[in-house]
Amino acid sequence: MTEVISLAVEVRDRAGKGAARATRRAGRVPAVIYGNNQDPVLVSLAPLDVMRQIRGAGFFSNIYEIDIAGKMHRVLARDLQLDPVTDRPLHIDFMRFSKKTRLVVEVNVSFINEEECPGIRRGGVLNIVRHAIEMRCSPEHIPEEIEVDLAGLDVGDSIHISAVTLPGDIELTITDRDFTIATIAAPTVSSDDSEDDAEVEETADEEEAED
Repeated sequence: MTEVISLAVEVRDRAGKGAARATRRAGRVPAVIYGNNQDPVLVSLAPLDVMRQIRGAGFFSNIYEIDIAGKMHRVLARDLQLDPVTDRPLHIDFMRFSKKTRLVVEVNVSFINEEECPGIRRGGVLNIVRHAIEMRCSPEHIPEEIEVDLAGLDVGDSIHISAVTLPGDIELTITDRDFTIATIAAPTVSSDDSEDDAEVEETADEEEAED
């Protein structure tokens, strides 16, 4: 289950581009909280808090808890505007959700037990086809990651989604095929290695001819 992260905010009293610019000049990041049949709330955040979150993993899948005058809002980040030159955060949209809310999210894939993968031990290469899997689930049940077990796989083997154990309350958005997540590819041979091998074979043929 996704970890709930507390964020400290200050309430803003004015909307509009001019008010947002004034908030940024004051050293804060403007944001809005909306959704779940409630009125929007204008807030601002400390830039360091924002940078800490967007540099971490899963910014758009993390659940954030925001306290506004004693009322707790559980939200997801749905939009982030960055300065095109400096990458400084300019504005964030946070969406409230309820127990009935279901969202389409992408969850990162991680691979485990590489040391128990015969194909990799023999020089094979893990070829990742999908670094993330798109799924539909409730915000409170977004997995932190999807683990794919490589134990026992050999060169030429493929890992399909049907071989992966998914948490409950998960619906895949791709349902018409058993899509591939990764393969164990054969070791690659560089052109230099190929030339060296050819020279060795040619020398061996000449020696056999002399004999």
